[in-house]
Formats: sequence, structure tokens, C-alpha cells
Amino acid sequence: MAVGISTYLANAWMNALGNATAFSVTTPYIKLHVGDPGSAGTSNAATETTRKAVSFAAASNGALASDADVTWTNIAGSQDATHFTAWDSLTTGNFLFSGTITGNAYTAGDTYTISSGGLTVSLTVAS
Repeated sequence: MAVGISTYLANAWMNALGNATAFSVTTPYIKLHVGDPGSAGTSNAATETTRKAVSFAAASNGALASDADVTWTNIAGSQDATHFTAWDSLTTGNFLFSGTITGNAYTAGDTYTISSGGLTVSLTVAS
């Protein structure tokens, strides 16, 4: 399974820490997948291809949680999204990270929502 941060993001963080290279993502966007998105974030894409903006609360204990609902309306296709990817652009851009979704299957035309706090990202911190 290839869920986690991308090589692009890992290198950007390391360069920010070790080489004083600026790095930021203005707005991350979430894309749905019906299986493991793989190391490039492009495998098993859902029929619904629209990326949706997501916002996060301040990090705490090495973790981020979404602070607003992420909603797709009139969703394309009838599927069960099991994974997501995060990108730094609405349409192209860089793959940032991926993870799993626990939710309900949806039918074409439905509204699908990942509730506020339902999308989390974490790193292992020393304790």
C-alpha cells in the first residue's frame, strides 16, 4: 500500500528544514479514489474527478484535521470512495499525500461529504 506523503512533499519539507528553501501550499485540494492511489497518487481514480478545496485547523501533536466539510454535489458515477489524494492545485499540480476514507458508497447524482474533522493527516513524533 502506498498511502502517505509523496516524495515531492518529503523533499520540499527536507529542503525547507535543511536548505532554507521556502515552501507553502496556498490551498490543498482533495480527489477521491476507489482503491490505493499508489506512489504517484494517480491510480484507482474515482469517476468523480473534481478536486475540492480543504482547510485544516492548526496542527497539534503532529496531526492536522480538516476544519470544514468537503462536499461534492451531483457526484459522477456510483462508487465507494475508499481513498483520497491531496494536491496543491485544482487541476494539475503536485501530489502531496494520500490516505483512506471510511464512508458510505454513493450513487450518481448524490451529494458526498467528508465531515469537518473527518480528514486527518499525521506524522509520528518522538515521545
